[in-house]
Amino acid sequence: MIACRGCSADTTLKIELHRGPELAREPRSLPAPVYNLAHTLFARGGDAVFVPIRSMQVLAIIDRDEIVFVDSRRKHLVETAWQHFQPRNRSALDEPVSYEVVHYGRDSAAAMMRLQGEFAAAMQALAAKTDAGSGADVFVMPAAQRD
Repeated sequence: MIACRGCSADTTLKIELHRGPELAREPRSLPAPVYNLAHTLFARGGDAVFVPIRSMQVLAIIDRDEIVFVDSRRKHLVETAWQHFQPRNRSALDEPVSYEVVHYGRDSAAAMMRLQGEFAAAMQALAAKTDAGSGADVFVMPAAQRD
């Protein structure tokens, strides 16, 4: 179940995705700013973050364990999954994070050439639109009168 942001507390949204057979698996590394932004967006709340990658007609879904990518032509099938992130293996927050990419779709490996960069741009656009929830109200107090 995926929590629905902006809905009443008793409303949930169920998304069911399927995976075909694993076609390939390979190690990769994600640049630190991309991993950190994904982690920040996820930490803002909810069970998942939906990141539309309009330039590729792909929807990325960030959850606690992985990031999956769904092509708009096959909306119920996972094309690619990024799994097994290893942020603890880096010695500084600005170092890349190792992970594994799993290819389920026939064109997944070819799309991977663009996916990492387009995903980063789409997350930046989403972060710019999304309220961080860290705003503050400023109250101007009237100056105390002196005698």
